Amino acid sequence: IPASINTQTKQPDKSSEYRERWNALKPQLTVIHDHPRTPDEQMAIDETWAREVAAGTRQPTIRLWEWAGPAKFAAVVIGRFQSAQDEVNLDIAKQLGFDVVRRCTGGGAMFIEPGNTITYSLYAPLDFVQGVSIEESYRLCDWWLVEALRELGLDVRFAGLNDIASQYGKIGGAAQRRFPVGSGGAVLHHVTMAYDIDAAKMSRVLNTSREKMSDKAVKSAVKRVDPMKSQTGLSREHIVEHLIDWFAA
Repeated sequence: IPASINTQTKQPDKSSEYRERWNALKPQLTVIHDHPRTPDEQMAIDETWAREVAAGTRQPTIRLWEWAGPAKFAAVVIGRFQSAQDEVNLDIAKQLGFDVVRRCTGGGAMFIEPGNTITYSLYAPLDFVQGVSIEESYRLCDWWLVEALRELGLDVRFAGLNDIASQYGKIGGAAQRRFPVGSGGAVLHHVTMAYDIDAAKMSRVLNTSREKMSDKAVKSAVKRVDPMKSQTGLSREHIVEHLIDWFAA
């Protein structure tokens, strides 16, 4: 983690430790650019694969998501403990063809249109985050992502507990859950990043809190979530390929 981030977060430099943990995981790690799946399938496979890693029947895996179709499979993914009625304008979502699905991790609602987001899931043995606080485990799990995005020229950093941001705004957010099984177990960590975004549509579908909208520093969804497309000028496919190639390199 660069010194600039350490100054901002007041956290000690753990880059060497994070690199060592990833280097230890890498020989067993499988990186998959998954075939397209529907929203319900995406949620189910995340929990299934995490439980398989926890039980020792699956190798540690990174999965980059793809969606199974055009706007038909647009979705709002709500966190494990969220209320759909509180988070989503359900009538508008239905009218615009959005599925509302619940994931097995906590965190906030994700607004997803096929081709406009980049999502990855990490399924790792619980030993990978052993001795690391919950807050620090987000930085550990996303360490590789920040390194890879910086190679694309993005000035990215960790923000808050579970966000990744640039100087222009939030790029993506993470959620996490641990699955203890006997002396083993697994951690599921997934991140959704905004490649491009229809902010007007998002503001209609999601029920943004008055507190967020009244914040002087937050005037619109565009400023809260800044797409990677505008910051890189690269296609979504190019960015996904770079993330996969980062592990080979």
